Amino acid sequence: MQEIQTKAASTKQNTELLDRLRKIRKRLYRERELWFINSFALAWVIIFAYVPMYGIIYSFFDYFPGKKLSESEFVGLKYYIEFFTLPDAWLIIRNTLVISGLGLTIGFVSPILLALFINEIKSFKFKRLIQTISYLPHFVSWIVVASIIFTMLGSEGIVNDVLMKAGLINQPLSILGEGKYFWGLLTTSNIWKGVGWASIIYLAAIAGIDQELYQAGAVDGLGRFGMAWHITLPGIRPTVILLFILGIGSLLNAGFEQQLLLGTPMTREYHEVIDTYVYRYGIQLGRYSFATAVGFMSAIIGLALVLITNKLSKKLTDYSII
Repeated sequence: MQEIQTKAASTKQNTELLDRLRKIRKRLYRERELWFINSFALAWVIIFAYVPMYGIIYSFFDYFPGKKLSESEFVGLKYYIEFFTLPDAWLIIRNTLVISGLGLTIGFVSPILLALFINEIKSFKFKRLIQTISYLPHFVSWIVVASIIFTMLGSEGIVNDVLMKAGLINQPLSILGEGKYFWGLLTTSNIWKGVGWASIIYLAAIAGIDQELYQAGAVDGLGRFGMAWHITLPGIRPTVILLFILGIGSLLNAGFEQQLLLGTPMTREYHEVIDTYVYRYGIQLGRYSFATAVGFMSAIIGLALVLITNKLSKKLTDYSII
């Protein structure tokens, strides 16, 4: 009797599996054009994002360029531990967390505020003008941005020249040569360069809000600020939470080009982050195992932060990415 029940259960499971596979096959056939179009993007991701992950294995070996991996000594977690025993380890981690933290607070809020401001503009032409002006810096290379900043804020730059001619200062300010200004300067330049581009997704989310809600708000006597606070912000809340969760994953990626171009030996105590340190003392010195270990460790920590933040968000707000 038990054997018959076991066979019946097995047959039922096989039937359910076949039904599931049949549904998947029908869905794939029904969406074949979409899958064909996306197949190129999937191939690109597999080739350039997943295949290179094989290189993670080098972080566990004492590898030197030109040497086979099989000839390299297995060192385990040596390079992972080495990073935390460096004299500058906690200085680098501090700079990374502070710069990323400023980006996740001031830098994250700025495009939301810009999107709200653009949404309140009634003139279509003026709105398009503001959008275009705010988008343009995104397409400017960081090399050009760094050149503009040095021209404006250097010891012989325009800002110092104007201040001295106005009699406000007696000698040039060393804005780029003092570390205490670097975090503010970097955050400001990041916002200027990316705020317009980052606001696009919020503008798209605002465009999806039911216009009848605004009409009802007008009837209830809500002003423009009240509509933005009680209708627009709650309407884009899922988008804000989603982007914040994803942004948490880059907490240990505080940028690279910005620090490399704007940083000077005098500001190293404030501009050196994990990525620039790995580049200078890992890749440039041929220590690829060390560079791979630090990069992989940052990715794992970023993934863990995303999962933790996602779980907390789901528990507190009922919004999550999965």
